[in-house]
Amino acid sequence: MKKYALPLLLFAVFETVAVVLWLAKDNIFYLFNFSYIGSAIALGVFLFIKKYKYARRVVQLLVGLYMLVYLGLICRENMQIEGFWYYLFTGVYEAATNHYAVAKIFGPLIFGRGWCGYACWTAMVLDFLPYKTPVQPRKKLGFIRYITFVASIVFVSGLFLSHVGNIEKIMFWSFIIGNVLYYTVGIILAFAFKDNRAFCKYICPVAVFLKPASYFSLIRIKCDKAKCVECGRCKKVCPMDVDVTDNSRKRANGTECILCMECVKNCPKKAL
Repeated sequence: MKKYALPLLLFAVFETVAVVLWLAKDNIFYLFNFSYIGSAIALGVFLFIKKYKYARRVVQLLVGLYMLVYLGLICRENMQIEGFWYYLFTGVYEAATNHYAVAKIFGPLIFGRGWCGYACWTAMVLDFLPYKTPVQPRKKLGFIRYITFVASIVFVSGLFLSHVGNIEKIMFWSFIIGNVLYYTVGIILAFAFKDNRAFCKYICPVAVFLKPASYFSLIRIKCDKAKCVECGRCKKVCPMDVDVTDNSRKRANGTECILCMECVKNCPKKAL
């Protein structure tokens, strides 16, 4: 049963959050929401252990479509970073603030950038593009994510300072427009740089939240140096250019690991 410890741990974490929020907020939605997401992620990890080829894609679709279609379009919740700022400024603890607290601020202390690999609805689409393995060296454009991060704060702050009416309607439409822009920019960058994850590396503002906590992540890829033959295959297949052969937390692009497990699947000596 030891090999199933990880999916059980992930399910337990999400179920704990589900029950605590359900009881604290007296709203059964939280029980359903986090139980569903936790179950989907645990299922994906279980399928990976069972060596199912598309295990991660299953989770991406289950969680990504739920977040985008059900919460975003049907429930009209802005689940983008602008929605987080909106609820934070209004002092209302709703879906977006819960989501960011669990998946993108405190959760990465446990599962690092797992959100990016298993739940992000933007990456869900980008990962179907043809450049799953970067063709070109990583570019020094990561500073752009901080510009988009600040721009999101300025946008929401401007709405509040301007005292505009129908701000909730504006936030809903900003969710739709924001997603269209994200997909458009992401697809253009993927083909321009021949890298499906170019958007994640250079543009995505959410990474500003994810990176600091990911440095201390409990769940991370480690290398058994006794087995490693330094063939370099793991570096070639990594979509985020992480040097997983270095067990130090200061390894190259260490806070970029999305736990996609491509390195683990492709290691000929099972050293990862």
